Parts: sequence; C-alpha cells; structure tokens
Amino acid sequence: MYPPEPHQFPEAIPPQVMLMQMATSNWVSQSIYVTAKLGIADLLADGAKNYTELAAATKTNAPALFRLLRAVASLGILTEWEPGYFDLTPMGAYLRTDIPDSMNAISIMNGEEQYRAWGDLRYSIETGKSAFDRVYGMPIFDYLRQNPAAGEVFDRAMTTHSTIEIPALVTGYDFAGIDTLVDVAGGLGSTLSAILEANPQLQAILFDVEEVIATATPLIARSNVAERCRLVSGDFFKSVPTGGDVYMLKHIIHDWDDDRSISILQNCHAAMSAGSKLLLIEQVIPPGNDPFVGKLIDLNMLVCQAGCERTEDEYRSLLQRSGFELTQTIFTHAPTSIIEAIRL
Repeated sequence: MYPPEPHQFPEAIPPQVMLMQMATSNWVSQSIYVTAKLGIADLLADGAKNYTELAAATKTNAPALFRLLRAVASLGILTEWEPGYFDLTPMGAYLRTDIPDSMNAISIMNGEEQYRAWGDLRYSIETGKSAFDRVYGMPIFDYLRQNPAAGEVFDRAMTTHSTIEIPALVTGYDFAGIDTLVDVAGGLGSTLSAILEANPQLQAILFDVEEVIATATPLIARSNVAERCRLVSGDFFKSVPTGGDVYMLKHIIHDWDDDRSISILQNCHAAMSAGSKLLLIEQVIPPGNDPFVGKLIDLNMLVCQAGCERTEDEYRSLLQRSGFELTQTIFTHAPTSIIEAIRL
C-alpha cells in the first residue's frame, strides 16, 4: 500500500535531537519558501500531478524538484499519493495564492530579503542596529518603495496577518459609543473595514502615506463602508488627522525605537482632545520562559528595522512619556493584545 506507514518515533525525543532540529530549522523554512515561490500549491489546486509535470511548469530540474517535494511532503505540506505524484494536504493548501488566510506571501517574504538579513543576526546583536540596513544599504521601508515586487509581497503578507488577527480585534474591544475612529498607518484598510462592518454607528478616518492611500482608495470605494470612511494621506512623523474619539495604531509602534515611537505618539496626542483614547495593537511580551511568538518577532524587528516588541511595563513607560495613561491591556485569543490608553 502506498504511501507507507509513517515512522513511529519515541515519545521522548532526546534533547540533542531536539536541538539539532531547531538548529537546522532554516532548512524547513527555505524548503517552504521555494515551494511557495515556484507556485507549487497553485499548480496542485485541481489535484495531484507528477513531479515531471510540475518541473516542466516551473522550469526546474525534475530530479531536484522531486527531492524538494519529497522533503516538503515529509513536513505534512504535500503528500505523495503514489510514486512521483504529489498533492496538497489541508495545511499545504494555505500556500495557494487564491484562498483566504494564504501563507504564500509570508513564506516568500521570510524566505527572501528577511532571510538574508537574518544571516547577519550577529551584527544586530553586537551593535543593536538593523542587519537589514547593513545588508541592503537602506532601511526596509525605503527598500520596499524602491522594489515594487518586494513591496507587493510585503503588503500581501501584512494583509494576511491582519486577516488572522481581525476577529480577535473586532470582538476583543467594545467600540460602542465611539463616534469617529482614526486608523493611523492603517494600510489598505482591511482591519478598519471589519471594525466598521461590525459597528454600523461608527465613522472612521484611514490615514497612511500617499502611495498607500492611493492603493486603498479604490478598495474602500468598492466596499460597503465607503460612506463612513474618509481617506487622508500624510506622514505620522509630522502630524495625524484631528477629529477622532479613538486613535488606533496596529503594529506601528513596534517598528520604531523609543525616540521615534514617542514622536509618533506625541503627534497623536497633539491631534486628540483630553480624554480621547488611544489603542495600540501589539504583541505584548509576557514575563517568564514560556514560548511566545512575540519573542521571536521581537528579534525579527531588531534584525529588519531596529524596532522591538515590548512588555506591558515598557508600553506604560512609553505612553507616560508621550502624555498618556495606560488604562487596560486586553489579551485576545490571538497572540495580539489591545493596549488602551487615555490622553491626559
């Protein structure tokens, strides 16, 4: 019978074996990256294919591609139904580009520019500076502006992050009683649109840089929240729009060091009236040694942007220095938390 029964491993894996698996985990991430980059999941969307057919479609070396597909099948992303024929598993289907919550863009983003930057992690640890800046000669957002293909992958990856987090944000915070919500650096508006759909009384302002707003404009115009959402372009290091009851910054403050974060927060403070609320959507680092994805994302922020994830106390201090008082931290069912603060 094909495929063969999976190997049975002992329940307790020796610690040196576990450490070896961790130390070579880049083999896994790069195998997934190449599979995503070649579009294998899209080619398998309508069913199993032979590796030679897939090699012809992807213009790759057939024996080499077989070795990749066999390895990826061992990870549970593909399955080899009979010798040489591969199909998607439920997990592997998320590498398709045409489904909600697709992991395709995230796999590509992490496998290209960010992978090269992580190769210089030691530089970031020794200096506290961004390895990305050193490898590419410029900050990541400048690079993405100058390389539209990479920027498009980044935007799709961020949209996927938002799609995963949106249900937790919409249900995790009570938006009742709010007249106008300002989404600062809100990207293409996917999070804001979901909040507006769940709160029909709400008006909103989507604020971002000019090129992002230009892309978001037709998307919002086609949505069913267009009449309640005004789009404004600008630079949050200079000012943010006035007129909001609540200002939301989702995964923005973690991009920056303390000084630049305070600059952004002070500009929000200047636009707000006394008693207005600020929401920071971030991955709050918990105390202790328990696994938490934010601890690794924190390293990625160091490597790629010289930003950081923060603890609740660190956010409290940052907010106090910017004229706010932290009022509550809501830990959602996603790794993301909602930090609420009030303008003093």
